[in-house]
Amino acid sequence: MSTAATATTTPTRLLSPTTTTTTTRLLHSTFSSFTKPTSLQPTRLSTKLHVSSPANKTPITAPKPSQETIFFDGGAHYGDLVANLLLGFTLVWLPLTLAAVLRGFFLRYRFTNLRVTVVSGLTGQDRSDFSYKVIKDVQVVPRFIGEWGDVIITLRDGTKVDLRSVPKFREIAKYCSSMASDATDELLEDSGGAKGF
Repeated sequence: MSTAATATTTPTRLLSPTTTTTTTRLLHSTFSSFTKPTSLQPTRLSTKLHVSSPANKTPITAPKPSQETIFFDGGAHYGDLVANLLLGFTLVWLPLTLAAVLRGFFLRYRFTNLRVTVVSGLTGQDRSDFSYKVIKDVQVVPRFIGEWGDVIITLRDGTKVDLRSVPKFREIAKYCSSMASDATDELLEDSGGAKGF
């Protein structure tokens, strides 16, 4: 008790930054031991990474990709939205109209020379990117007398990515399949070509 009384009666002095941080650390360590029991304090596990390559060898770096150029950046075709709004007056077509409105306002497609990007969601938080190297097949399904259409991209792992109401869907499908064939040609050249019997 006497130490608490003397601590409150001593005059305050201006402290230098080094003594302030030392005092702050001391107080923090004192109060943290009172607020949290030691059994609840997290323990950090440390692991060491053992590298098998020699230290004197220079690391192998992948070649830098070229500048990313955009081939197409846009949303769903406006004709899909208009057609579904006109048909939305019927009660049967109402769910399809709601889906078309959501596609029209919250879905963006971007095709570049390096990847395909699909951005969706209210704030654009849902984003899917995949490279042309993983594309196995590209198919198209025309809608409304060929004004817009769906592009169905099959990936090498069997996943099907369905891009609905894409404007200029035929050009985009040709671009995707040509970029995918170029990417597979590069993979074959890097691996030393096709190996047979």
